[in-house]
Amino acid sequence: MDYTLLFEAFTENHAGRGWSRQRLLHECLRAAIRDGTLAAGTRLASSRTLAGELNVARNSVLYAYEQLACEGYVLGDRRGTVVAAIASQASAEAAAPVEAGPHALLSRRARNLRPVLGPADMMGAFVPGVPALDAFPLPLWRRMLERAWRTMTPRQLNYSDPCGEPVLRAAVADYLRASRGVLCDVAQVFITDGTQSSLDLCARACADDGDIVWLEDPGYAGALAAFRGAGLKVRGIPLDGEGIAPQPSHWRDAPPRLIYTTPSHQYPLGTVMSLQRRLALIADARAAGALIIEDDYDSEFRHDGPPLPAMQGLAPDAPVLYVGTFSKTMFPALRIGFVVVPPWLAAPLAEMRAQSAARGRVAEQLAVAEFVRSGQFALHLRRMRRLYRQRRDALQAALERYLDGSAVVEGASAGMHLALRFTDPVLDDQAVSARLLEQGIVVNAMSLHAVGDRPQCQGLMLGYAQVPAERMDELARRVVAALSASAGFPH
Repeated sequence: MDYTLLFEAFTENHAGRGWSRQRLLHECLRAAIRDGTLAAGTRLASSRTLAGELNVARNSVLYAYEQLACEGYVLGDRRGTVVAAIASQASAEAAAPVEAGPHALLSRRARNLRPVLGPADMMGAFVPGVPALDAFPLPLWRRMLERAWRTMTPRQLNYSDPCGEPVLRAAVADYLRASRGVLCDVAQVFITDGTQSSLDLCARACADDGDIVWLEDPGYAGALAAFRGAGLKVRGIPLDGEGIAPQPSHWRDAPPRLIYTTPSHQYPLGTVMSLQRRLALIADARAAGALIIEDDYDSEFRHDGPPLPAMQGLAPDAPVLYVGTFSKTMFPALRIGFVVVPPWLAAPLAEMRAQSAARGRVAEQLAVAEFVRSGQFALHLRRMRRLYRQRRDALQAALERYLDGSAVVEGASAGMHLALRFTDPVLDDQAVSARLLEQGIVVNAMSLHAVGDRPQCQGLMLGYAQVPAERMDELARRVVAALSASAGFPH
C-alpha cells in the first residue's frame, strides 16, 4: 500500500476544510477502510514506519490508530494493527444496491398518500379553508397570550395534561353545549393539534389495521390521508342531495368500523345532511356497531338561518365522535382542535393519551380559553358571519352573472367556500385549476377529492373568506373565462 500517495490525494481533496494533519490522517485511513481500499485483514504499517513515510509526528499516527480502534475499524494485536472485518462488512452493506425509485424505502401507507392538492399556505382568491386572517383581532390575542404567560406557574412549564388544559376543555364543553347542541361533560373533551391530529386519534383509538372506514365520495382529502396512514381500508360512499347515502349493499358487503362525514357543510360539495338522513345514519351505525366521525369544521358560519345542531346531540349516547377546530374560526397557525367522545370512551382514551400524546403549548390553550370565556370568541364569530355572508353574496351574484350553463353554484348556505360543479362534460377541472393558478388564482379541483379511481363529479372549490367583496366581479369573470377557454370556445 502506497500510504504517501493515499494521504496526498486525500489531503488535496480536503484542503479547504482546515483540518490538522493529525485529523487528516485519521479521516484518510477511515475513508480508505470504509471504501475497501484497506480491506479487512490488512495489516497497517507500524506507527513509527508510517510516521516516517508520511513525514508526520508519530503521536499523530498513534492518535489515528487509537481513534480507529475506538470506532471499531481496526483491531490491535501483538504484531500491530489490523483492519477489522466488521468495517468491511458495513461498507459492503452500505454499498449494496437497494430497490430503485425514490419511494423504495417508504411504507405502503406512505406510498399510498396522494399529492398535496394545492398551495394551502397561499392567501387570497380562492384558497379554500383559510379564514379572513386580516380580520382577526390580533392585538387582543397578543394581550391574552401575554396574560397567559404572566400567570403561568413553574409547575405549568412541566409536561402538560395529555388530554388538554382543564380550563380549555371546560370552555369548549360549555361552548358546544350552548351553541351546537352537543351533549358532553368536560371528561369527554380532548384537545388536539387540529383536525388531522383528531382524525388520527379517532382512527388509531377506535379501529385496527385493515378495518373498514367509510368516507364521503368526493370527500376531505385530509381524512383519506389520516385513515390510510392508520392502515384502514377506505370505502367511498356516494352522496345525494341529503348527504352521504349508503345503500343496503354497503352495510352488507363492507360493514364499517368508522364512518366519516361532514353533515353541516359537506366537504367539498357543500351539501347539508337532512335531519332524516342524520337520524337514519345514527340508527344504522348503532345497529352495525360502527362509530360516526362528525367533522363540524365550519358549521359556525351558516348564512341562511341559525347553525344546525350537531348530530352528536340528536340521540342519547349517539355513537358519534365529534371533531372541531379553531383553525377556521380563529387562524390555522394556532393548531388547536378538539374531539368529543362518547362517555364510555372517555376513560380509555385518557389512558391512551397519557402514553402517546404530545404535551405542551399551555400558554396558547390558556389564551384560547380566555378568548372563549370572555365572549370575544362569540363576538368574533358574529363579525365573521357578516363578513363572509357579504363576500359569499358578492361571489355568488358575480358567478351567476357570467356563467353560461357550463357550471352551477352549490353549497352556498354555509361555510367559507362555494362549490362550482361542472355540467359541461368537456371541462377538465384539473386543467382549469392549472390555468387559473398561472394567473395567481388558487382553486381546488373537485376530482382530486375522489375517494375511488373514478371521480364522482368535476368542479372547483372557491374559497371566498379572504377575498374582498369588491374584487369578486373581476375574479369571477376570470374564472368563467378559464372555463370557456378550457371548453374550447371564446367567451
